Amino acid sequence: MDVLINIVVALHIIGIASLLGGFLTQMKAMAAGTARFTPAMLHGALTMLITGVALVGLNQADGQTVNNIKIGIKLALLVVILGLVYVKRDEETVEKGLLAAVGGLTVVNIFIATVWV
Repeated sequence: MDVLINIVVALHIIGIASLLGGFLTQMKAMAAGTARFTPAMLHGALTMLITGVALVGLNQADGQTVNNIKIGIKLALLVVILGLVYVKRDEETVEKGLLAAVGGLTVVNIFIATVWV
């Protein structure tokens, strides 16, 4: 079971890397006012959602304790991120504030995952 959990954790990290990487690649375009949500950002957020739910289930099935408040907050942040990216994915450009919000919420999600014990 540990190997499966570690594989899903790796996929979860790949998802967050895709989301954060997509944001970081748009920073220069954000300054120019031509930024947009990339497909990598949408796919990264979806990957995070699917693997995150799988991780909660796998950890509970393995008898490990899960901090439901932490997971709930992370899920809420991810739903907001996913909603913003999904709704605006076909827009030619997005507002700086929306892109900054997605980047900021992604970083907050990373810190919650790593700092909150």
